[in-house]
Amino acid sequence: MTNDPALEELNRLVGTWDTEATHPARPGLVIHGSAEIQWLEGKRFLIHRARTDQAEFPDSISIMGFMGRDRVEDPQNPASNVASESRPCMHYFDSRGVFRIFDWSIDQVAWRFWRNAPAFSQRFTGTFQRDGQTIEGQSELCRDDVNWKKDLQITYRRRR
Repeated sequence: MTNDPALEELNRLVGTWDTEATHPARPGLVIHGSAEIQWLEGKRFLIHRARTDQAEFPDSISIMGFMGRDRVEDPQNPASNVASESRPCMHYFDSRGVFRIFDWSIDQVAWRFWRNAPAFSQRFTGTFQRDGQTIEGQSELCRDDVNWKKDLQITYRRRR
């Protein structure tokens, strides 16, 4: 359990997952991979490490949590332990050298993350399936600040 109720929902993601993805740029190709999602000690940040079996699709690591400018722990003043202007953020890094910052949300229905950037906005919705062991995800990309197109589609299946 986390110490922060706002982070509690992220427990749904913790575990080892097998992934299968498709991408519109490679019709007919199924990209197999895995995702390892675990708490960093202290349970304030979630680490999401993803790998694929296709060299052209990057491996990545993401760190999710509530982040603002910074956080300084002060045992004399617990109120200072919350970052000012804190918001749910995911810092993403991949094997190509790409790094991005996304906002995220999670609830009983879905895990979502998104970033709005001129000529290259992205969003993802991963819908939790009833079995509790599967997430059906769809990424979308917007290159003209108006029209969204389907991008990577990915299914997470929890390893038993």
